[in-house]
Amino acid sequence: MIDRGNQDRSLGNGTVSGTAMQHVPLGRSGLAVSRLGYGCMSLSYEPRHDRNAEALLDRAMDLGVTFFDTADKYGKGHNEKLVGRALGHRADDIVLASKFGFVGSPEDPKGVDGRPEHVQAACEASLRRLGMEVIDLYYLHRVDPAVPIEETVGTMAELVTAGKVRALGLSEAAPATIRRAHAVHPIAALQTEYSLWSREPEQHLLDTCRELGITFVAYSPLGIGFLTGRVTAPEEAPKGSRLGRSERIQRGNLERNLALVAHLASLADALGCTPGQVALAWVLARGIHVVPIPGTRNISHLEENLGALQVELRPDHVHRLDRLFHADAPAGRRKSTAGMAIVNR
Repeated sequence: MIDRGNQDRSLGNGTVSGTAMQHVPLGRSGLAVSRLGYGCMSLSYEPRHDRNAEALLDRAMDLGVTFFDTADKYGKGHNEKLVGRALGHRADDIVLASKFGFVGSPEDPKGVDGRPEHVQAACEASLRRLGMEVIDLYYLHRVDPAVPIEETVGTMAELVTAGKVRALGLSEAAPATIRRAHAVHPIAALQTEYSLWSREPEQHLLDTCRELGITFVAYSPLGIGFLTGRVTAPEEAPKGSRLGRSERIQRGNLERNLALVAHLASLADALGCTPGQVALAWVLARGIHVVPIPGTRNISHLEENLGALQVELRPDHVHRLDRLFHADAPAGRRKSTAGMAIVNR
């Protein structure tokens, strides 16, 4: 296996506002990733604009981003094809993550598949769509309650031995599941929703990852876009996005959640930045083992997100945000009942 964590890119040769991009270890895999990654899912929302998406991915790399996240579920394979086409020629300069095992719809709690035979087939299919010979980080997208995690991860480990995958990850897995999986093969990363208004990982997950040397990859670190302050009504949410389906922006919940964002905007004004940059800076401040992967379809928003790396929150700022955005502060659930049914807890 190639230890690409020792290549020049792990030293940070990209720039953001004239500052070298910091890179951090990806668990104990030997790989290194940019301090801020990029989540590719929204690039497959309708209407799709592949040329614009490819230009955005190029811009992200030019700005020093080396950690990109996709999945076979996103756009029913479209996302992997797009990412492979856009980034395949620069594969040696990035850490590419993909996911498998989420085979149903968000409303289908039985739509997960962690069977050993599916592990092998899904990996082969992803490699074909990506047009690559190896996936740097391969996640189990959702834990299959019908299959012991030892069986799923044991088969994933065979992919590492075969040279098709470099490191393994889990998504939305509980601490006990993580420990069982880690005993079979080292888990490099856990991906779970985490932001100012989704703070469940603070109960046990962050400590488990820190103890085991696992990188915590925070998806939706901008509260599925709401913490940017750009959405003030349900109809303003991007079509097809999770935010558009979220009960947190429905009437009755929206007003309370907008009040939270108003506090965020107030602090952002004082710091001379945007609400989204403060939200990302808060996640970054949790420690170098926490890597946010915000997504966007807009290059200017990408550049704004990367500007969060320059925002320095003092301890009193962090304390203020912790107090305002406590676990019960947001109105509404982060996922639907069906969506939560496939979250391993």
